[in-house]
Amino acid sequence: MSADTIAPHVADIYLLTVVSQTRSFTQAARRLGISKASVSGRIHDLERSLGLPLVRRTTRSVSMTEAGQLLVSGAQNAFGALYDSVNAARQTMDQPRGLVRVSAPVAFGRQHLAPLVTPFLQAYPEVTLELDLADRFVNLENEGFDLAVRHADSVPESYVAWPLLRTEAGLLASPDYVARHGAPAHPAALSEHICLHYLRPGVADVWSFVPRANVPADAASGRIDIPIRGRFRANNSEALRDAVRGGLGIGLLPDFSALRDTADLVPILPEWRVIGFFGQSIYALRPWTATVPPAVRCLVDFLKTHLPAQVQQGLTSRPMTPAA
Repeated sequence: MSADTIAPHVADIYLLTVVSQTRSFTQAARRLGISKASVSGRIHDLERSLGLPLVRRTTRSVSMTEAGQLLVSGAQNAFGALYDSVNAARQTMDQPRGLVRVSAPVAFGRQHLAPLVTPFLQAYPEVTLELDLADRFVNLENEGFDLAVRHADSVPESYVAWPLLRTEAGLLASPDYVARHGAPAHPAALSEHICLHYLRPGVADVWSFVPRANVPADAASGRIDIPIRGRFRANNSEALRDAVRGGLGIGLLPDFSALRDTADLVPILPEWRVIGFFGQSIYALRPWTATVPPAVRCLVDFLKTHLPAQVQQGLTSRPMTPAA
């Protein structure tokens, strides 16, 4: 087939790539803002025009045939090159412009990103910003996000990552709880305490510890994994902070958010560091592309400049050296 023959099918081939990514006509329709019937009909018309079976349909999902996967693989490279070309053309303009969709955790977004929205948009009047606050890990490509702000220890090689801050989690309890139950002197003693756990699907109710440098050598035995129990779990650090403040138990709280305004709370086991649950860095992330849209890049630069001072109001977070 010539390029002129293929040209009328370009939009439907792009639709096929979205179906391949989402494995669902319903999700593809939602992502593109069209009806499920339209998705099904256009894929059927594409198969008929090309004379090839492209999609296997079941009651629960769809998948690509061998021919469909070959077409999708080649098309994704072509669309990626086209996307980069369009972005490169846009970068010839001095003024960043367009929509930037950002995903961020609820507590961090409310406390630290939201206060920066107004000065950022005032500085870049041609940029439109959408801030989606959710404590789940979104799929940036499938859900159409340009950027995610997340805490992590490492990031996939397929992502561009800009480090913004160092962060750490710690255990806190209210003075009332400590008066009633005492404070554990060793992580193993947590099995006798009420612990408030950050709810994450598939993650066991276990806290892992390593000793800090000031723990005596005879007490430092490497990593310790402690099963915990409690009557409250939440996937939001602000909710856990309020429960800790109310005396419900000992909570594991990240300093970037939940240690703000907690002068009335008691640090628990400060000689030990909790590992493997909250990441130790705050990153701005996006799927890898050869070029970064100017509006996204100016937002990242703005966050690298202004976010450390915003978070340092919480007294405990430490700024990282900005990345290029």
